[in-house]
Amino acid sequence: MRIGVPREIKVHEYRVGLVPAGVRELVGAGHEVIIETGAGNGIGVDDAQYRAAGAAIAGREADVFGRAELIVKVKEPQPLECEMLRPGQVLFTYLHLAADPAQAHGLMKSGATAIAYETVTAPNGSLPLLTPMSEVAGRMSIQVGAACLQKANGGFGVLLGGVPGVPPAKIVVLGGGVAGTNATEIAVGMRADVTVVDRSVDRLRQLSALFGPALRTAYSTTETIERLIRDADLVVGAVLVAGAAAPKLVTRAMVGTMKAGSVLVDISIDQGGCFETSRPTTHAEPTFVVDGVIHYCVANMPGAVPRTSTFALTNCTLPYVRALADLGWQAALKRDPGLAAGLNVHAGEITHEVVAHALGHRARPAAAAAAR
Repeated sequence: MRIGVPREIKVHEYRVGLVPAGVRELVGAGHEVIIETGAGNGIGVDDAQYRAAGAAIAGREADVFGRAELIVKVKEPQPLECEMLRPGQVLFTYLHLAADPAQAHGLMKSGATAIAYETVTAPNGSLPLLTPMSEVAGRMSIQVGAACLQKANGGFGVLLGGVPGVPPAKIVVLGGGVAGTNATEIAVGMRADVTVVDRSVDRLRQLSALFGPALRTAYSTTETIERLIRDADLVVGAVLVAGAAAPKLVTRAMVGTMKAGSVLVDISIDQGGCFETSRPTTHAEPTFVVDGVIHYCVANMPGAVPRTSTFALTNCTLPYVRALADLGWQAALKRDPGLAAGLNVHAGEITHEVVAHALGHRARPAAAAAAR
């Protein structure tokens, strides 16, 4: 199969769909890999390294899209990229369609087959291709939150860990999944006063056992969230419903009760955000202020640390890319129900039930689409 990797064009997105080691594996298996020139520059990998791994280098994005049967990316296709997709072509990348009807329309119009990293599932029900970026985003959330809290950046002027005689910052993490757990790990490590909120008592027990007395836990109710964020210095939104829009756990009225200079970091922004006041931002302009509260809502947080993020992601995506290339997408999906769960769009139709519901469409079952 001919596999294409274009350079990412989203604002301040420096990750890339394959690293040279992955190219070498695919070429060794008899496939052809086409890399757009400069695609790896953001992670410190130049064209020569891709050539040495066996890739061909294309001078333009249009050449990659025009020649490849399978497009491997990181971020959702931008409008220009949707226009270059064609029927019979397979796109494998993050999509997050539930919060992006315009992109969904573009993909449906293209006639291409789009498989989303974020809805591929493992046998245990986990999301193996979302996990590495959730780990990165969770850890980054505390890092960027700490920076936003600095007075020069408009924050309240609080050091997360405090110092002897001065209390630490109060951090509330909404969601105890992968992103929330990684945020908690960094926040606890920085000696902040940390509370995790989740609706699963079993998960709260696990986190309590993992972090011990350094962590507080709370069952998620509206009253609990309302009370905790009122005194918080930093709130991290890390909730996820696979394929669906994120629930709005923090209302605009709640934001109005928070102290000026406090910070909200919305990891869930790819899925629409879990704060009612959230709107997507970019690394170029990452924050905005509502009622005196700083909002950090960058939709591609891991793009700020592209080398770490790319290697972490491609460690997980490569086996799936190999399966799609070796077997063809239909056979690969039939063999692996977890990969089939990643199918979001095919031949102009939405195929994922949860995504379709969020967008107000009727879903064509993935199995039926794969059989066409």
